[in-house]
Amino acid sequence: MSVVRTKVLGLVDVIMRVPSLFIIDEILKISMGLPNSSSPPPTQSAATAAVTSSESLVNLTVNATVSAAANMLDAAAAAAATAGGIGSPEDSLKDDIEFYKFISLTTLKFLLCLFGCISAACVFMLWTRHLVIVYMYIVSVGLIFLSYWSNVSALSVISDGPSLLEDILSLNMDRLLDPGGVALSILPHLLAQWLMGVIFAYIHLGPKYKIIQKALPFSFLMPLFLAMLPLPTVVLKHSPAFAAILPLVLSKIALWSSSFDVVKTILNGYQHARNFASNFGISALIENEWQRLNVPCVLRAFWTLRLLEQLISLLVASDVPLRFAATIQSLLVSGCETLTAVLGMTSIISLICHYIGKAFQLFLLSEDYDEDKSIGTVSAILFYILALQTGLTSLTPDKRFVRLCRNLCLLITALLHFLHNIVAPILMSLSAARNPSRKRHARALMVCAFLLLTPVGLLSILWSRHSPSTWLLAVTAFSVEVIVKVLVSLATYTLFLLDARRQTFWEKLDDYVYYIRAFGNSVEFCFGIFLFFNGAWILIFESGGAIRALMMCIHAYFNIWCEARAGWGVFMKRRTAVHKISSLPEATPQQLRTFDDVCAICYQEMTSAKITRCKHYFHGVCLRKWLYVQDRCPLCHEIIMNQDAPAEKGAVEGSAAVAAEDEAILQANVAAVVPGNLQNAAVAGAAPDTSSSSSVNASSNSSNSSIMAAAASSSTSRNPLSVSGFRIPSTASGSSTSSSSSSSSASSSSSSSATTTMTATAPTSGPAGLGSSETAAATAAAISQIIRQHQHQQLRSSVDRDFLDELE
Repeated sequence: MSVVRTKVLGLVDVIMRVPSLFIIDEILKISMGLPNSSSPPPTQSAATAAVTSSESLVNLTVNATVSAAANMLDAAAAAAATAGGIGSPEDSLKDDIEFYKFISLTTLKFLLCLFGCISAACVFMLWTRHLVIVYMYIVSVGLIFLSYWSNVSALSVISDGPSLLEDILSLNMDRLLDPGGVALSILPHLLAQWLMGVIFAYIHLGPKYKIIQKALPFSFLMPLFLAMLPLPTVVLKHSPAFAAILPLVLSKIALWSSSFDVVKTILNGYQHARNFASNFGISALIENEWQRLNVPCVLRAFWTLRLLEQLISLLVASDVPLRFAATIQSLLVSGCETLTAVLGMTSIISLICHYIGKAFQLFLLSEDYDEDKSIGTVSAILFYILALQTGLTSLTPDKRFVRLCRNLCLLITALLHFLHNIVAPILMSLSAARNPSRKRHARALMVCAFLLLTPVGLLSILWSRHSPSTWLLAVTAFSVEVIVKVLVSLATYTLFLLDARRQTFWEKLDDYVYYIRAFGNSVEFCFGIFLFFNGAWILIFESGGAIRALMMCIHAYFNIWCEARAGWGVFMKRRTAVHKISSLPEATPQQLRTFDDVCAICYQEMTSAKITRCKHYFHGVCLRKWLYVQDRCPLCHEIIMNQDAPAEKGAVEGSAAVAAEDEAILQANVAAVVPGNLQNAAVAGAAPDTSSSSSVNASSNSSNSSIMAAAASSSTSRNPLSVSGFRIPSTASGSSTSSSSSSSSASSSSSSSATTTMTATAPTSGPAGLGSSETAAATAAAISQIIRQHQHQQLRSSVDRDFLDELE
């Protein structure tokens, strides 16, 4: 029950917002009160002058002013030509008066229409509770005028007949029950006036005192009651106006009392929008208001009612049966004659495209249908941009229908592109996942066949019926681009299917896929350049406009410049990676048998491999994909390629400096921690003197091991081989690195206890505060080792994520 109630309330909310759109639509029909071809200025010489309505209100105003000035100049010239010379002062003064009268009336009409559009837009954006209040006031005022009109029409009937009171008193049943008599004629008016009085008493917003509420129905019925009495005609003539005084006073009181609430509501709405935009952004505000107002449903209801109104007017005005094709053409032409009508048609097209996409999703057995990625929204935006770009509303009916059909053809080709974007990922997933379901494969291939045959059929029909033109070339380019995209997807799908059925690793697969996709992208890029020049020709020689120029700039940036830059970047990355891979040595069969393992990137057996400088084995194709991301080994993060000689020399000198620094730190730490008779033994690795106490022996050994481990960890942290979490082949460097990294993990825990024992039992042959300096040195080394390990892990995880994104 709650669901039904919610739907009903939503429908009511949509219906309440539709009249505002009708008001805006009617104002736009008369071109905001500005003169056009159907309403010339009131001068004889300007009868042939017309002002074409432009795309914006500003252009309309400018054109109207210029046209008015031109009309008046033409009027003056015509008057001079008629008179054969200079006109008299009276004629000149008359022309000036007509000119200023025309300008004043045009300005006044424009301002009134602008105020009406702004008021209707404000009412459209009101919250539902405020909208209900507005409609209650409008309905109450409308009931007053409806009651006045009903009373006037009823009095005209009663005044022509005998007195109704005399018939009632004399019980003249013949005249009372006469179907054409006064009594039966006035009865519907009595019922209507009583009903209007009750409704007004219930919905009016004025003061609702009991006496006034009871008197309101009698106020509506008063003229009819007075008409039954034998009163003078003058009294009966003015009785409807006197009867409307009480309802009008109540409505005026309600208007004045709610004027402050109106201003307060507007200020609160502005403050709410400002706060929302500052907190969440303007885009979030627009999206929130779009959902609150339910704009698509309102536009669809508006356009449907507008079409029904046009159809009814055609049926009433036509004396002969209407032809179906002519009726559809007339309805479509009238359905896009204003900007609001185009918006309504856009919402209908959006709904149709949405269900087409949903039907294809269901046919493809795809369960991840996303409402936010629906093709309906994109199709609606595209259709409205085409309508603005081609000036659809400013064309004559015949040209408007032709332009509408052309825009729909372009929309059909765009819809085919959207459908390809739906089926292409499904094809790739079916080929890569080794899905055994033949039904899903067959459905996807059927959609691809549809996407191949539909553009071919569309082009054959269009080229057989139309001569070559810029519009036809654009449709052809879009259609051929769809065909190329589908063929590229099918070729890639076929390659992946063949790879899935191979028993060995197909190293050339990546090259084949790259070549096929590069061909498709190159064709799309060429078509993008062609469409740019085609649009430039239309802009310069056929139909210009600011919107078309803006769309061409957007197309040039996103579809030409960005695509060219991205394609060149991919080409250079691939070229660099191929060059690097070709310089690496190829693994021999003997080395592969000795290695006897899989590729660490793709986890597949290796029949051929490349050997990096750190002695790791990878597939050449896999390593090339990895080199798209970075130049370090996937396992140990060692630089894969040898750099140039100066860089290599600098790296060697840097590593020597780092080793010398580590050795110096080690010597300093040993000298600071170990007493004089143990220093040489600690550095050389020999056993200490047995004359020392056992506690000193234990503490010195443990401190030596901790310092050595700390020093090893500091040097190992610079060696990428110490990064944990990856399987490293058993080589000399790998084993030594793993042992050093495992020993460094225990050094931080043993250093603190060892240094404490040293401080407690060692002789006093050492500087004061030895224990504190020893603890600080060991702790700093341990912390440094932990930080470096954490940085290497973060680097490795980020690189892995980038590599996985590149593979996807």
